[in-house]
Amino acid sequence: MRTRFAPSPNGYLHMGHALSAVLAHDMARAADGEFHLRIEDIDAGRSRPEFVEAILADLTWLGLTWDAEPVFQSARLESYEAAAGQLRDMGLLYPCSCTRSEIRAATHKEGLEGPVYPGTCRDGKADLSKQHGWRLDMARAAEIAGPLHWHDGYAGEVKADPQAFGDVILLRKDAPASYHLAATLDDAADGMTYIVRGMDLFTATHIHRLLQTLLDLPVPAYYHHALLTGEDGRKLSKSEDAPSLTELRLDAADGRQLADDLRSGIFPAGISRDSP
Repeated sequence: MRTRFAPSPNGYLHMGHALSAVLAHDMARAADGEFHLRIEDIDAGRSRPEFVEAILADLTWLGLTWDAEPVFQSARLESYEAAAGQLRDMGLLYPCSCTRSEIRAATHKEGLEGPVYPGTCRDGKADLSKQHGWRLDMARAAEIAGPLHWHDGYAGEVKADPQAFGDVILLRKDAPASYHLAATLDDAADGMTYIVRGMDLFTATHIHRLLQTLLDLPVPAYYHHALLTGEDGRKLSKSEDAPSLTELRLDAADGRQLADDLRSGIFPAGISRDSP
């Protein structure tokens, strides 16, 4: 078994991150497998070196160890472009110059990740004089891929429905690749066999499963764990000012005890599992 924890260095880790890291770490150790660390730092506008340093310190403070040097997505940009080129050659990518406000104004259809793209730039209609990204022609992609499934440690056998998301962005205007493309390629490159992550990323797996088939990548098993929530019932996040692990570490809290509490189901905040 090979698992990973893959944070983005655009803020400090919080308790929800700790839960995910501990679960991935312990599943690998229980199976005499490997636990790896990937830093998802391709958003140059938000990633900061000080957050990378804090991530490493926080995980060590929790008592977690990893089995190789951390991998940085910023060192893998060529692989993302190569995969995008493969999809272009298959006739599955097209440029899109639409802004978010234009998309919201043009569609009333809501998908699993927000407004479904209405296809404005499909068939060569993008304004290439503007900054643009590249979208996946979902109908064509789904036709090529055929029926798709994945196994989830919580939900069991899941039928993938990537068409519910519309034509998703794979190459962003403001970053070398989308989360969907980069994470899928990296998990394959690193030989991950079991993807442990929060239930908030369950829906993303529909798209990742499609990309695995289109790009002839191995298919790991998944486990989407429950989310920790604050007192208001909302999931803990960097944007909601959840207490950071760094704050706790600098206040001389016991990180190993915190990790043990998480293992035992003793949570410093509530817990929520949305039905997939």
